[in-house]
Amino acid sequence: MRIETVELVRVAMPLVAPFRTSFGVQHSRDVLLVRVVGDDAEGWGECTTPDAPIYSSEYTDGAAAVLRDHLVPRLLAAGEVAAPEVGSVLGSVRGHRMAKAALELALLDAELRAAGSDLAASFGAVRDRVPAGVSVGIPEGGVPELLDVVAGHLDEGYLRVKLKIEPGFDLEPVAAVRERFGETVALSVDANTAYRLDDTPQLVQLDAFELSYVEQPFPPDHLMDHARLADVLTTPICLDESLVSPTATADAITAGACEIANLKIGRLGGFLAAVATHDVCVERGVPAWVGGMLETGIGRAANVALAALAGVTLPGDTSASDRYWATDLTEPFVLRGGHLLVPDGAGIGVAPLPDVLAEIETGREVLRA
Repeated sequence: MRIETVELVRVAMPLVAPFRTSFGVQHSRDVLLVRVVGDDAEGWGECTTPDAPIYSSEYTDGAAAVLRDHLVPRLLAAGEVAAPEVGSVLGSVRGHRMAKAALELALLDAELRAAGSDLAASFGAVRDRVPAGVSVGIPEGGVPELLDVVAGHLDEGYLRVKLKIEPGFDLEPVAAVRERFGETVALSVDANTAYRLDDTPQLVQLDAFELSYVEQPFPPDHLMDHARLADVLTTPICLDESLVSPTATADAITAGACEIANLKIGRLGGFLAAVATHDVCVERGVPAWVGGMLETGIGRAANVALAALAGVTLPGDTSASDRYWATDLTEPFVLRGGHLLVPDGAGIGVAPLPDVLAEIETGREVLRA
């Protein structure tokens, strides 16, 4: 399609409760949305960057700048562009995967809306609902508060619980959750790169708790350290921050560093790259699941569509809207029997609610060809 305008829209989204990981505490999201308009169609994408460059080198103000000054001008100058061509059009700009992913998703949404096709079915979805897991941050109230939070999520029907851990908050909380809720609960932990190879003796003790996986214990570029840990850890290692492309994922699997893969659309550079990474996992026999970055309904719709593919065999971080937001930007995603329904409307199947958008919008830039 020929793109007429690209809009960079900022909205302020307060979380229903603080979310703490080893990176720090988050109270809200300054969300950057991308709206593409052209050929009598429009589409929306969400940039999953945090406010500060702590998860990766990307952050929201930086993403807005690179979109405004480099990515959008290249896309507008290219004339008629299809979503699969976005990667090559923007290829001269190094990195900035989350910004590129938002732009690609907006164009993909517009194209599919114009064609009357939905995102999940267009890429071979095999289910109309996906099992939902929940990610539990490190609570200020310690283990007692953690147990109450986990109990609430299990009562809501979530099918997997993932605990955020860090040095000093790992063995005790995991043991307490296992003792309180038993071994039938699908339980995993996520370290968000907080450990080092010297911490191996501590991490090996996690084997006692029958976890589904230990996620990203070491920094992203410590691939061989993850492989060394895998040699002594019975619990499978899942990688997140290390998996920045289909090639990087294949390399991590070959190295023995990745036994389970977390697929994140923004981190991988777009929905199409996430589908390609899914295909790598299927070819290598590696289980995969879909991670989250505290998305609004725009990003969550894409996550749920990705989670509907055949190779996504584990519950992901595809929580319901009310896990994070009192009012979502779109029609809310609702937990139904531990699952979320896959949108089947054209494109990503959702769009910002005009009244909500008007209330929470904090800025808008319009870029024209």
